[in-house]
Amino acid sequence: MDKTGSTRHIAVIENCAMSAVGLEHLFALPTLSHYQLHMFSEFDSFKKALPHVSFFSLIYSLSDAREERRNCLASLRDLAFKHNHIQRIILAADEMEARLISHLSPSRLHGVVSKSVSLDRLQEELLVLLSETLHINDNMLNHWYKSQNRMLSPTERAILRYMSCGFSIPEIAAQLERNIKTIRAHKFNAMVKLGVNSDVGLLDAADILTHLPARDPRTSVLSQPTFL
Repeated sequence: MDKTGSTRHIAVIENCAMSAVGLEHLFALPTLSHYQLHMFSEFDSFKKALPHVSFFSLIYSLSDAREERRNCLASLRDLAFKHNHIQRIILAADEMEARLISHLSPSRLHGVVSKSVSLDRLQEELLVLLSETLHINDNMLNHWYKSQNRMLSPTERAILRYMSCGFSIPEIAAQLERNIKTIRAHKFNAMVKLGVNSDVGLLDAADILTHLPARDPRTSVLSQPTFL
């Protein structure tokens, strides 16, 4: 049990064996080899290790699977609530997923890095994040608050939530008591703001939004169905 703080222990959740080997190789490089790496295949295994190791950071690696992304966001929100001293980093499958998570995550993250970048850039970005400073944390916190406040309007969020439940544009228009043209306009605005160009990208964003807590259920534009 290491409680001295002299070594920075880094937990990595990666359920793909090949990707896990790649990450172990990455942390064996000279620039990252001074960190003590702990590999886990699932969040529950990591939780069992928490009483025994003073983890500095948790890196959660994704593979573009919708269910895995949902579990990741829920797990990191739980970690932020119970162990907010542990740094939280997500390795996203690609640039689009990284951008959506960065903008829409229900809890503050210390970093979101795309696995699609070059090995040199991945190494560089992880090194910056793991060499934590107050300045870096403040920048991430400010970015998260700005993203939460500026990105999507309540109506745009409502449309994405309905889309995640399989509602069509006409059905969403009926639920929100708006005409179809207005709903399409809001949908287009959401696509522009999020930088996506397809319904698949919007559904990815909707998956993330399902984990955002309701700001005020009494004034929400969305009365049904019930969302998390």
